[in-house]
Formats: sequence, C-alpha cells, structure tokens
Amino acid sequence: MAPSLYDISLQRLNGEAATLAEHAGQVLLIVNVASKCGLTPQYAGLEQLHANHADQGLRVLGFPCNDFGAQEPGTEAEIQDFCQSNYGVHFPMYGKLSINSEPRHPLYAHLIAAQPKAKASGSDKLHSTLAQHGLLPKHETDVMWNFEKFLIGRDGHVLARYAPDVTPDNPALRAGIEAALAVR
Repeated sequence: MAPSLYDISLQRLNGEAATLAEHAGQVLLIVNVASKCGLTPQYAGLEQLHANHADQGLRVLGFPCNDFGAQEPGTEAEIQDFCQSNYGVHFPMYGKLSINSEPRHPLYAHLIAAQPKAKASGSDKLHSTLAQHGLLPKHETDVMWNFEKFLIGRDGHVLARYAPDVTPDNPALRAGIEAALAVR
C-alpha cells in the first residue's frame, strides 16, 4: 500500500526532518516556489492567503525547487532570508526538492498521480512563453513551472491542481479553498 501524503519524509528549510502529519486535518495549498522567477511576486498573495485563512485551518506550504529554469539556485538559508525580507513569508517552508527532475521527490509523485492535470488560468500566455523558449515539461502530467499549486482537503486527498499563473487572488482558487475549508 502506498504511503499516505502525511507519511512522506520531508525536510524543513532549516534542515529538520518533517512530514505533513503535523498538518493533518487542515486544508493545504502546496506550492513549488522559486526566488528568481517572474511569478515570484505570488509570495505576497500566498502569505496573504495563509494569514487570512490560517484560523480556519488553511496552511500554505512552500517547496523550493530549482528544476524550472534554475530559478531557485540559493541555499536553504538564502531562500529563508529572501522570503522573509522581501515578502514577509511566515507560512511553512520546506527544503528544496526535485519535482520534474529524476529522481522525482515522493511528495510530487503522490500529488501528480492524484491530480495529473492542472486547472488552467484561462490565459495561454505562460504556456506560449515556455513553448517559445523550449521550456515546456517533457510529459503532459509534469508540473509546468514554478508556483503550480495543489489543494489538499482536510482528509489528505488531493482536491485540485492549479497552473502556475493561477494567482492567489484567482476566483477559482479562492472558491476551491473556501469549499475545502467548509468541509469539517
């Protein structure tokens, strides 16, 4: 039997061993993040989402990754400093991991298997830009780019996957989060 989402071994940004078990019973928004990406300003909106809904049980969780255009080259300490000094990030951040590169981290293998396709933003701009530069993922189910989002229900099931350009203030993302928070 495959391990549950809560059993997968992780590492916090400060190097401590962790799992998502500490977030069991909460709604999670798992986001692969990067410091040097055109989408990096989403950190501000993600922090706002986390702050506005933490008391209802939402946890935004950041997972730095350097797989996409090498846009997260920093060390864990540099990432921590960047996030706090530029965006006031207080939501939990974890250590860098591989998402599309081999070996894919078990967390992302689990997430992708549960939700093989992302909900699009309604704009083709990001997809077109990545295609022009030869940066589209190799496989249709791969994560497209930095800031792709997975919404996890209180029961640990992956409810939805949102394209990187679905911003934290996107009505569809907000509606998905609110619906997940309403389930007790």
